[in-house]
Amino acid sequence: MITARELALNVMQSLETATEHFDKLLHRAFQHTALNRVDRALSTALVNAVLRYRLQLDFIIAHFYHHNLDKAAPVLKNILRIGVYQILFLSKVPDWAAVNECVKLARKYKGERMSKLVNGVLRKITPESVTLEEWLKEKKPEEQLALRYSHPLWLIERWINIFGKEKTESILQYNNQFPLFGFRINRLKTSARTFFANTDAAPEYEECALENFFLSKDFNSFEPAVTEGLLTVQNPTQGLACLLLNPVPGSVVLDLCSAPGGKATFMAELMENNGHIIAIDRYDTKLHKIEAHANALGITIITTVAADARHYQPEVHPDAILLDAPCSGTGVLGRRAELRWKLSPEMLHELRILQAELLDHAAELLHEGGVLLYATCSIEPEENTLQIEAFLQRHPDFIADTEEQRLTLPGEYPGFDGGFCQRLHKRAE
Repeated sequence: MITARELALNVMQSLETATEHFDKLLHRAFQHTALNRVDRALSTALVNAVLRYRLQLDFIIAHFYHHNLDKAAPVLKNILRIGVYQILFLSKVPDWAAVNECVKLARKYKGERMSKLVNGVLRKITPESVTLEEWLKEKKPEEQLALRYSHPLWLIERWINIFGKEKTESILQYNNQFPLFGFRINRLKTSARTFFANTDAAPEYEECALENFFLSKDFNSFEPAVTEGLLTVQNPTQGLACLLLNPVPGSVVLDLCSAPGGKATFMAELMENNGHIIAIDRYDTKLHKIEAHANALGITIITTVAADARHYQPEVHPDAILLDAPCSGTGVLGRRAELRWKLSPEMLHELRILQAELLDHAAELLHEGGVLLYATCSIEPEENTLQIEAFLQRHPDFIADTEEQRLTLPGEYPGFDGGFCQRLHKRAE
């Protein structure tokens, strides 16, 4: 039978090439095991922590690994990371147990010789032998931040240049915290006062600066309400885009990159389930999930269409378009810890080209006098303000107002992820 540590290792190995979120890979792995609740929690904690602290863990391992760690097999590095994290950060796990289990994994996946290497390295690592702050003194300030908060150096150098050192460190701190769940109360079925008055167990939650949103560390207590269609899981930053668009009841709205559908359903609630929302995505499986959730919420005005948003042609020009564009996701690295290791400057450049194509197509589709809302879950100027400036140069028939623009940095407001949105108006001739 697979152990908690082996399951965590398998998920980490899958992430080396997979494009899916680690939580989806974990969920799929759990479906094929008989691990109990405690072991599942350990697997989740190990994957989450190793993804977040990978750079720092590798920095520590390199002080005790007498070879080139960069050339080591990925499975060996992941086994060592699992071991070091347990030794240094999990007080409930005895050091000998952490070492022994990792040695077994190394023997199973890399043979006897590598198991001895793992045993030798991990037995040298203790809270006393690791003097991280002393080691960091030899590094440049930006390198210290990279290793202390375990983020790619190029990204930290970039953020310091854009936001300054203080804001950058605040972003890094937020990204390594356990993220809160954001919930949106379905105004078609209930209100905040009614919902909490009828909640039996009175689970812990935090109020949010956005009306009908709240935050909580506890998902399980609110899961039944999500299933019943009283709640939607959505970070308040994602709700800002819909509120800024402010779709009018009875209007036609095009949601060009709709999946997973949180914005489409929120717009339907704001429209009082009166009008028409066309939700576009390339994959039928994602659209089916939007349909199922809309049905649970009591929403009937959403039509889903499988299409490439760059080429889709609606039968009528919409009154409003929401373009939640594919982006680097640098505003949500706290939720997608694996993403920080997959990003690159080259990827950022490719995304800028795609975003521009989507914006240009949206401009063609929009009815004169209509509204275009551009949104990302990025905090990069090239994907946000600079993208909008370039768009306005290409499309002089559009106008933008800085008062109708929002940039939130991770942790800037309690519980808010990072993100950007800009409302644009198409001139009527």
